[in-house]
Amino acid sequence: MKSLGIDIGSSSIKVSLLDIGTNECVASATNPSAEMPIDALRSGWAEQDPEMWWRYVCDGIRQVSSLYPMSEVACIGITYQMHGLVALAEDGRPVRKSIIWCDSRAVEIGAAALEDIGRDRCLAHVLNSPGNFTASKLEWVKLNEPGNFSRIYKFMLPGDYIAYRLSGVMNTTVSGLSEQILWDFKENRRADFIAEYYGIPRDMIPEAVASMGTGAVTDRNTAELLGIPEGTPVSYRAGDQPNNAFSLNVLDAGEVAATGGTSGVVYGVVDTPEADPESRVNTFVHVNHSAAAPRYGILLCINGTGIMNSWIRRNVMQCGMGYAEMNNAAASVPAGSDGLLAIPFGNGAERVLGNRCPGAGFIGIDFNRHTSSHMLRAVQEGIAFSFRYGIDIMRGLGLNPDVIRAGKANMFLSPVFCRTLADITGSRVELFNTDGSLGAARGAVLGAGIYKSREEAFSGLHCVEAISPEKTDSALAEAYSRWRDIVKK
Repeated sequence: MKSLGIDIGSSSIKVSLLDIGTNECVASATNPSAEMPIDALRSGWAEQDPEMWWRYVCDGIRQVSSLYPMSEVACIGITYQMHGLVALAEDGRPVRKSIIWCDSRAVEIGAAALEDIGRDRCLAHVLNSPGNFTASKLEWVKLNEPGNFSRIYKFMLPGDYIAYRLSGVMNTTVSGLSEQILWDFKENRRADFIAEYYGIPRDMIPEAVASMGTGAVTDRNTAELLGIPEGTPVSYRAGDQPNNAFSLNVLDAGEVAATGGTSGVVYGVVDTPEADPESRVNTFVHVNHSAAAPRYGILLCINGTGIMNSWIRRNVMQCGMGYAEMNNAAASVPAGSDGLLAIPFGNGAERVLGNRCPGAGFIGIDFNRHTSSHMLRAVQEGIAFSFRYGIDIMRGLGLNPDVIRAGKANMFLSPVFCRTLADITGSRVELFNTDGSLGAARGAVLGAGIYKSREEAFSGLHCVEAISPEKTDSALAEAYSRWRDIVKK
């Protein structure tokens, strides 16, 4: 038997097959070969076509089916880019392109909602400002595209849309409602007062199911199109950051996971709901939450992190340099980058900075000393500094990570980045052999009840490298101090 894991990113779609008996990945496919386009009609906007995601999901499934027949698939798990707005008409077609996670157009709408509803009420009940999250994005459509708003039958998250295409069922999850800022943590139910403030009809909000469990089953269309048996449970669904934590076996209070892709994220689990008074970090329902054993995820998201590393590769290193070569060049420069600082915040509004958009840039360039290698190291240090800045906020909420777990991918392939992160935070960095699609596949087996325990679900998960913190280099400590003072302005 096999489990199918689907990862809906903003750069690519990855599909993996997990052999349930051996708990090992046996096939995977990533599409497209280049990054998926993000439409930005105006500064701060970011949209993608949900039907594009579905096409690449189908392409990936067909590619892995050339190795293993889809008749062997016993369950399906989905992980997805968080906070995106997918608006569907009654016939199931998207009313408009999805307004995705890094789109900043609803920042002012969310800020006004926080003041109108009341800061104390929002923080007590939904633990966050309505901010730039899904409900606020929908309000933007209501205010600016009334014709489109009138056509919406249901709105949902990107992963909910893929589950709908597989099953014909329009629903979401409790964790998903929390990331849309539509979950009342105090009352343990949907936050209808947010919907009422925004004028969102209640029947426009899909029914919520658990992240782990059979929330839907595949329909005849999926069987005919992709060969997956009709009635196969779609038994796991989670946003990319809760899922990354799950894929790393981060399920208990005090455990912490991180990612370093386009954005950078630190996600820590707690068992009591905590709110940052300034909403610089956010709290959501974790995938294994239950009334008897509550689990919440405190999420630090920095939009402008790995994207700066990829930007400098595309636009500055114009000699075909790969990431491994970039990492080697960065390692040739001493810690602290000889005084050169990089500010990575060039990908829209940053919640950790109070929804400011400071932009990205270099500070302190000396034309007689600094080279492209200095720029590469400064970028990686600047990204690590942004993690430290956010982790200090999380520490104020009682989360003190001694260990940070991550998949060995993206920024965590760089020895410079990993060493800088360990030293500047004082945390041991542990790297594992997993990714989002494999996490979703394991979650599906657990959600379908085929795996009976956490231990069984993660028997194939192994730590492949660990970086223990060392005494912080004085030049690095001084660089962070200067960087922090600049960012705080």
